[in-house]
Amino acid sequence: MATHRRLRSAFIPAHIGMLLLGAVACGGSHATSGGAAATRPAWSDTAVNAVSRPVIGSGVTAVTGLRPDGRLRTVVSDVRDGKRLWARPSVISGRPAAMGVAPPAVAGPAARPIVASVEARGRGAALVARDARTGAQRWTRAVGTTFGPAACGDLLCVSEATARKSAAFAVLNPATGKQVWHLPGVAEVEWAGPGRVVLFRMSAHPSVEAHDLATGKAAWAFPVESALGRGADLSGGWAFGASGDTLVGYVAPYQTRNNGPLSAFGFFSLRLSDGKQQWARKRLLRVYPSANPAVALITREVDNADRYGGFTQLDPRTGRAVHRLGATGAPQANWWLAFPRDLSAVGFLAHDKPGYMYDLHTGKARGGHEPGWSFCTTTPTPLKITGQNGFYPIAALCPYDLKTGRRLDAASTAPPSWYTGAVGGWRVWRDEHGGIHGVHDGDGTSPGMYQ
Repeated sequence: MATHRRLRSAFIPAHIGMLLLGAVACGGSHATSGGAAATRPAWSDTAVNAVSRPVIGSGVTAVTGLRPDGRLRTVVSDVRDGKRLWARPSVISGRPAAMGVAPPAVAGPAARPIVASVEARGRGAALVARDARTGAQRWTRAVGTTFGPAACGDLLCVSEATARKSAAFAVLNPATGKQVWHLPGVAEVEWAGPGRVVLFRMSAHPSVEAHDLATGKAAWAFPVESALGRGADLSGGWAFGASGDTLVGYVAPYQTRNNGPLSAFGFFSLRLSDGKQQWARKRLLRVYPSANPAVALITREVDNADRYGGFTQLDPRTGRAVHRLGATGAPQANWWLAFPRDLSAVGFLAHDKPGYMYDLHTGKARGGHEPGWSFCTTTPTPLKITGQNGFYPIAALCPYDLKTGRRLDAASTAPPSWYTGAVGGWRVWRDEHGGIHGVHDGDGTSPGMYQ
């Protein structure tokens, strides 16, 4: 596909990132600033068939798995050795397929943590909290339709009755399940710290809001359209990431009809302490695969005629362009993006054919057998979940030799941390076959691509 072809109206499959428009392709170890040596996983569980992203907390890792009979289950393991602790049936109840399969939530104090997920109860669905180590049930709460639970500080958050006008966002005590406070409408947790949670309120005119965790009292509110312009449409997807006192947000474009105008889209940054806008960059696409927006920003330009442009790397702190790379050196068709472990270059991967890797600092092509990480498949198979259609597993990354376009041995190296994220130095990820792997190769906590 030519570099400046108009954005197509078809969507990228959900496994690549919540149905983002044309951001990735045309046609068709722990990362540090200097890279790091590959390391073998400390443990592996190839029998789980994970379909959600894994979550980590309080010494356990939890994931939603798919059984051979098409039913889902919550699988919880010890994060230190991968030993299976327990598994229980789970369900999807009203979650849009574009959001992918929801992971469980690990919440509560470290001394008595819980794992919460949605389970069938009679003809309906309930949020069920279980002891993180034993799986013993602690409490249940009827939720009807829901996008799934999430930890928010020391509390547990969930949007419930999402298919009704009475939809509400509830903040719960993880020990008892009792409601601490609630808000009308649907919201998603984007950041939580001592005493405060920041929410993305999903509505016709979306906003980002900070609330006191104990009382629900609003601290500040920011209308997204004031940064990106009127007409934001959440059908295209969104992403957030936080670092220090900075929250970086992204709303993707959406096209309601072929050759129609794109909805407002781009990036913006808010100060967590008071919600003040720090910068905004309209008409830039988040590319996939990619780091969390707060970790690194490599974007693709779209002009006013909705045509692709080059690639721009932004400083997440300031929104300023630090490097720019044209797309003229890309293959003519059927390429996907690939990135090295240190995100210092942009690679154009043509499967089983020679591709190209361009240094972001110099704009020059890199020679030799350059390794790059990209999606293991660009044609995923929909999941066969009983009673559900259109869901895909969270996409796995595989290493490739850009010079030949051939796959490298993924079993011998852990994916980069900009993909996996880390909690207390632990990184857990899903491979292309649904197995999960864990490694402890650092000390910090950072968000990954899907966090």
